[in-house]
Amino acid sequence: MTVSPDPHPLDRRLDAIARQPFRAKFRLRGRERVTAEVQGPAALRWHAYDLIARRLAPAAPYKDGKQTPYRGHPVFVAQHATATCCRGCLSRWHGIPEGRRLSRTEHLYVVKVICRWIEHELTGRPGETSERE
Repeated sequence: MTVSPDPHPLDRRLDAIARQPFRAKFRLRGRERVTAEVQGPAALRWHAYDLIARRLAPAAPYKDGKQTPYRGHPVFVAQHATATCCRGCLSRWHGIPEGRRLSRTEHLYVVKVICRWIEHELTGRPGETSERE
């Protein structure tokens, strides 16, 4: 019997978050999925970096808790699916404290989480059936 290697710690965290009913309902569909496929990972990474810098990185983001739309861009969908949508969720799910600006390392971590989720959505998570099958 072959034992699969321990999943990446980020994948374990994403799996734990995905078990929450609210987070589990988010999927890339329709326009957001097409946008992700057409733009590709490099462009999405840049969009995530820029959106996080403007909407989440400040110590007290404008309209925190309500600043992330539910639709309109794959990064927005990913933020809700990964609990990177507001500073409260970042604190609760990722251990990044509220009340101070995100460090560069934290900013890059949030981008990595978002991009990893989008990658899983486009390629299918291990052990899951893809939407296209």
